[in-house]
Amino acid sequence: MKLFESFLADRFEEFLTYRHGLGLKENNARVLLRRFDKYLVMRNAGWQDLTPRFFLNFQRSIPGEGKIINSFLSITNAFFKFMVRCEYLEENPLQDIPSKPENKYVPFILSPEHVNRLLDGIRAEIRQNEKSFFFDYSVYTAITLIARCGLRISEPLNLSVSSYRPQEKTIYIEKTKFHKDRLLPLPLKMATDLENYLNLRSRNITNQKFLFPGTLPGKQLTSRYVYSAFRRALIQIGQDQPRRILGTTTFGAPRIHSLRHSFAVNTLNSIRKRGGDPQKGLPVLSAYMGHRKYSYTSLYLRMLDAEHHNNLVDFTISHREEL
Repeated sequence: MKLFESFLADRFEEFLTYRHGLGLKENNARVLLRRFDKYLVMRNAGWQDLTPRFFLNFQRSIPGEGKIINSFLSITNAFFKFMVRCEYLEENPLQDIPSKPENKYVPFILSPEHVNRLLDGIRAEIRQNEKSFFFDYSVYTAITLIARCGLRISEPLNLSVSSYRPQEKTIYIEKTKFHKDRLLPLPLKMATDLENYLNLRSRNITNQKFLFPGTLPGKQLTSRYVYSAFRRALIQIGQDQPRRILGTTTFGAPRIHSLRHSFAVNTLNSIRKRGGDPQKGLPVLSAYMGHRKYSYTSLYLRMLDAEHHNNLVDFTISHREEL
């Protein structure tokens, strides 16, 4: 892990230790603070330079959209609030620096048909030789869990063999984002697929706790293999599209997390097609997906499937001057 180099180096470490004591993850905060640290070094800054004008210039130096710029300013602002509480400073020099306006974000949603085609494509790529078959099948099963259960990518990769309860057809997910453990009943087809995988695993793997073992002894499958298989299948089904920024709207590119978004939207659409009220399904869906707030799940009611996503992008491009 790289160390800080500016005159605030010791204070940055003190702040990160404080956050760690609160149970907050350090890595992302360290990466964000490193950019501010480099800016301090580049400007040869000292205490006397920490003025609002200095931070406005720092804000201008950060490339990217408003959301990216605000993420750097947010952690820097939190740092200086900490500095005030510790009485290193009398007041927070960022307190009057406004946030950048953030674009509306439209995530990419894969239709049920596209999800099925994508999984079929990944399965078709499984190499049939003895050395590679089990590893490729592990990647396929992990992605299938993400798609069929709306998991975050870290969740299947951190599962242990004991996480699956065959009598109940459930998986127990623990130590997730927001520290919310949850017990998930699996769709019947998913449970069958997982049990087939476990039978294959028992013939290939011993003394390894992770459900999806990686290439190194005692380690789990890493996300780069999941990303790679997902990307190849995405290209194969013709859904590998770039992110687009049009005016104040960002249209997201498809990524592995799109399977989680797609699970939620397609579940709500399925309820509607059966004549039910998707609004009434939100509490159960929220608990199933491990959302910290119910309001997060309600956002999926406004999302679009892949076909509508493309139509909206095309409409926005053709009417760019009017919007």
